[in-house]
Amino acid sequence: MSVKIILCGACGKMGGNVLSLLTNDQEATAVCGVDLYPREIGIPVYTSFADVKETADVIVDFSSPIGLAERLEYAKAHKLGVVLASTGFSADDLKLIAEYSKSVAIFKTANLSLGVNLMQALIKTAAEVLGDGYDVEIIERHHNLKKDAPSGTALMLADTINEAFDGQKRYVDGRSGIVGAREKSEIGMHAVRGGTIVGEHEVMFAGEDEIITISHSARSKRVFAVGAIRAAKFLPKKAAGVYEMKDLLAEENN
Repeated sequence: MSVKIILCGACGKMGGNVLSLLTNDQEATAVCGVDLYPREIGIPVYTSFADVKETADVIVDFSSPIGLAERLEYAKAHKLGVVLASTGFSADDLKLIAEYSKSVAIFKTANLSLGVNLMQALIKTAAEVLGDGYDVEIIERHHNLKKDAPSGTALMLADTINEAFDGQKRYVDGRSGIVGAREKSEIGMHAVRGGTIVGEHEVMFAGEDEIITISHSARSKRVFAVGAIRAAKFLPKKAAGVYEMKDLLAEENN
């Protein structure tokens, strides 16, 4: 049976990518969209979840943290899963997500790309093997319209590395002026913005006389749309809680 999706942020670029991929998908379909700036995209589009008439199985959210409470409340009231595909959540947003996850199945990841999630596993192993003998710097590059920095993916990668150090590392966002010698407790975070860069992440482990670099480059936003659709198919009938890409991959590889 086809998974029915409400696509939030349906009229944006990512919404367009999702709709394009769903055109020939036999396992999932978008029944309607929600967008503050509706236009004709081939499915009904509403400005508010209060206006939605269609029944669905899951919400795929490519909008922004604004209006998060409305989306989660709708999901709770209609017993829908939610794929949170945006980033830039505040501390209060994260608390709200945690609260709703007690009654709603929520798929939340900073990056829906399979490659980035493989990178996450690789850098965790590298951090465990290399230890404090190597300085860690993270460089992320995105288009000039991205609003948050560092990116959610960069923070996810930093958190993954920090797990190997029991959370003892502190994040330093860029450096300017006379900052003194670099401390071992630092993970450097550097954000580059320009042009139409889809998303690039590089983790550098710099040691004595050698550098190890693990990187990922997204050449199209479609990779994120592919991941969102996979998550949408994974989430229906799941128990309440927070799920991420490793849960999806574990189920797919069973």
